[in-house]
Amino acid sequence: MPDRQISKAGWTGMEYASFDHFLKTGGAALAKGPVAMIFVEDDVELATTMRHHIQCGFKSVLALMPDAFTLPPDVESRVHRIPFDCGPRLAVTNAINRIIAAAPGIWMYYCFNAEYLFYPFCETRSIGEMLAFHGEERRDAMLTYVIDLYADDLGAFPIGVSLDRAFLDKSGYYAQARKEPETGHPRERQLDFFGGVRWRYEEHIPKDSRKIDRIALFRSAPGLHLQPDHTFDDQEYNTYACPWHHNLTAAICSFRTAKALKKNPGSTFEIQSFRWHNSTPFEWHSRQLLDLGLMEPGQWF
Repeated sequence: MPDRQISKAGWTGMEYASFDHFLKTGGAALAKGPVAMIFVEDDVELATTMRHHIQCGFKSVLALMPDAFTLPPDVESRVHRIPFDCGPRLAVTNAINRIIAAAPGIWMYYCFNAEYLFYPFCETRSIGEMLAFHGEERRDAMLTYVIDLYADDLGAFPIGVSLDRAFLDKSGYYAQARKEPETGHPRERQLDFFGGVRWRYEEHIPKDSRKIDRIALFRSAPGLHLQPDHTFDDQEYNTYACPWHHNLTAAICSFRTAKALKKNPGSTFEIQSFRWHNSTPFEWHSRQLLDLGLMEPGQWF
């Protein structure tokens, strides 16, 4: 459960006047990866999101967030706080691309608040250990599945968020071939993945937001650009595995969809409960996600 206080050892927090100020003066935060970029859309589970990713072992955690939100001292002192508004269209995509350009050649990760990264054996191994192995397999990016979490009781938790009573879908996930726009031919080792709350309530989800795949872990490179659909303009980055064998994948367990559906006036009254016959309590452990097939250990044992 991502709610523990974090150690004071090695506190390195900084606060910046603006995003441009960070790019000009925050070189130390981008000197060595992996770097986590956490984009804050609202004030839900800010501290737990930051603590979880600090505990994963990221060298730097960037908190891109509005000035109005507060963080507890143990978190504030460990993150690089950068004023940011996620609201404008493409704001997040453009910010990530500017950070990529500022620091090529390091591993990066991005998510939003109330999202929690899990990877195989994350309870005993750091994110740096996993990415070192992944890089040795000549991989520069890792597919992550965004697994929807939701509170079991919307009467008690009206915005659909509860760490203690979080549920996920244990089945109902599927993939479709990803096709070349020009030819319609399937792209090699690329698939579009669907499932979870986005699939069950797809009538309330914009078509371009229904996929659950995100290339959230990647090695920055000169000229590399993230696209609005969470893929990159280098097609090899968008593959789920190399040509020779299965590779590692990870999961981002996320309350983001549940929050949006309950905050949206067009859907909130249509949803009395997110639970269905394939709901199961989330155990906050990588073993559950591996057992459900929601991430892949590849050759890493």
